[in-house]
Amino acid sequence: MSSEITRREALLRGVGAAGVLATGLHRGAAAQQPDAAAEPPDKSDQAPSSPVAIRRCPSFEPEIFRQTLDAALDLIGGIGEMVRNKTVTIKINLTGMSWDDLYGMPAYETYQTHPNTLAALCAALNDAGAKRIVVVENLYWDVPIEKSLVDAGWDLKMIDSAGGHKVTYEDTRNKGSFPGYSRFQVPWGGYIFPAFDLNQRFEKTDVFVSLSKLKQHACAGVTMTIKNLFGITPCSLYGNQAPSENPLSHRTSIFHGGKKQVPAGVPAELDHGQPALSTVRVPRIAADVYGARPVDLTIVDGIRTIRGGEGHWNRDIGLKEPKLLLAGKNGVCTDAIGTAVMGFDPQAPHGTHPFQGDNHLRLLAAQGMGTIDSDRIEVVGVPLDEAVHPFDPPPPRS
Repeated sequence: MSSEITRREALLRGVGAAGVLATGLHRGAAAQQPDAAAEPPDKSDQAPSSPVAIRRCPSFEPEIFRQTLDAALDLIGGIGEMVRNKTVTIKINLTGMSWDDLYGMPAYETYQTHPNTLAALCAALNDAGAKRIVVVENLYWDVPIEKSLVDAGWDLKMIDSAGGHKVTYEDTRNKGSFPGYSRFQVPWGGYIFPAFDLNQRFEKTDVFVSLSKLKQHACAGVTMTIKNLFGITPCSLYGNQAPSENPLSHRTSIFHGGKKQVPAGVPAELDHGQPALSTVRVPRIAADVYGARPVDLTIVDGIRTIRGGEGHWNRDIGLKEPKLLLAGKNGVCTDAIGTAVMGFDPQAPHGTHPFQGDNHLRLLAAQGMGTIDSDRIEVVGVPLDEAVHPFDPPPPRS
């Protein structure tokens, strides 16, 4: 039995399915809440390590990006065994859910997933024998995801052709076409939440991929693989209008501020004793979400991006062009190297720049989800010291 199957079976042991709420939402059994006062042992020293590939990529031009992606995937052992005859789900990153231009360029050129990176990934998956490719994101409006992407300037025909006409799209803001939700337990009991109810697509897939950008984040410090998964939590259950199967708002009330509780029947917030600060809650919830539903493959686009935040709404942002692509099979290890590429310390204590509050990488390493010690991570391709592209502004001239 392959390691991917073993891991998936272990993951799905935490998925429940029983009961119906008055709202009509299909629920799993209530999760047990661990003693919030009990501090689990720190497993950072025993956390597993997985290789991370770094390749230089000068542009988003499709052929160049595809060649770079193939080289990066080869460096981490390839994806053939992982995806052959499998259903692959790709979480893209459309943070902010607006298509506002930045620096005279479309959103996908700077702070959102670029359609050419998705096309190249779909082509690589198709060539490796994937049976089906599902692209997912959580939107904030009642419009088909395909129309939203076309409105943002995406060429879906190009992506479909690249993926061997196996590509479909699903909006995971609610239960979608599924009869209910699937429950995913946080293996250590959770920092803020013990479990999450997610769109069943995240259960009914064989391989889960994150396609993210190399950026900083106003609440989480950095955003790549792990923070990208923050967006797999459905707004129907965790958004400001929850419970609603037609949510049109984000998750600030429940997740960022803790001002509202999840609907009845959804795993409730723990009695954790943490302050109601977004710089504490967001990193801890991001760690919980990743622990509940980790990825099998992660691609981080650092070709052109921004510093100082995750989108056009942040202050003091700036355009960056590291012209790098990262790939790995452990999201924690990959994000640790990505953090180092940005010139930051992935092991930085909580509250230490760039982590305005808690460092979600430290939280996940402490639970044994992956090492963040760059000395323990094999970097293949461009050496880490040659790939560093500092995201802090240069010091003022004297």
